[in-house]
Amino acid sequence: MTLVLQPHERILCALDTNDLNAAKATVRSLAPNGKPLIGGVKLGLEFFCSLGPPAVNHIRALGLPLFLDLKFHDIPNTVAGAVRSAMSVAPTFLTIHASGGRTMIAAAADAAKQGAEAQGVQPPILLAVTVLTSLDADDLSSVGQDRSVADQVRRLGELAVQSGANGLVCAPFEVKFLREALGDDVVLVVPGVRPEWSAKNDQKRVMTPAQAIDAGADYLVIGRPITASPDPVEAAGKIVAEIEAGV
Repeated sequence: MTLVLQPHERILCALDTNDLNAAKATVRSLAPNGKPLIGGVKLGLEFFCSLGPPAVNHIRALGLPLFLDLKFHDIPNTVAGAVRSAMSVAPTFLTIHASGGRTMIAAAADAAKQGAEAQGVQPPILLAVTVLTSLDADDLSSVGQDRSVADQVRRLGELAVQSGANGLVCAPFEVKFLREALGDDVVLVVPGVRPEWSAKNDQKRVMTPAQAIDAGADYLVIGRPITASPDPVEAAGKIVAEIEAGV
């Protein structure tokens, strides 16, 4: 079943910081009076390693869905234990690396369900990361991977879904063929999205919000265009307008 989402619900704001007060201020501005202007916030390794689970809980308590982007990648037992532990902060989304393999992905999926049940929370949408959006074909070649980016994304995406992942994190230009290959039940979360008015930064394979939604993306991960803006609320509103124009 295709997700039915309002335009603002598609935006997941990446809080790439280790400053808890700054992160809380951004989240409060994006959910004024308890009314969310976006669909959630993404916390990654910098925030988690600097501040730990208590700070994550502070952010989650502000009312926006939590995308915990830790990209677990290790032997199956280790990843399963990490996923179970992560359920203490009740993430709505949680990431693992698809390149960890079939057994690791299946262990993560089982652990997410078990850990969520033990914590009395809903299981997260388990997302497998295929190829990082900062990488291009030259980068893959430099680490001995001779497939094209598209071929590697397709291979890892199919493996992840078959092994129990609920969705994928993928670059915008892979969305269309993944949607066609995997169907509407797979959740596609897309970084590498930049509004037309925003700098490209270190993302090499990018689209605008409207283009990504038109290609079949469910959620868009957008960080600096919102968080580095003098007015994050205005920036989020402009992105919502771009999405509305493309829906």
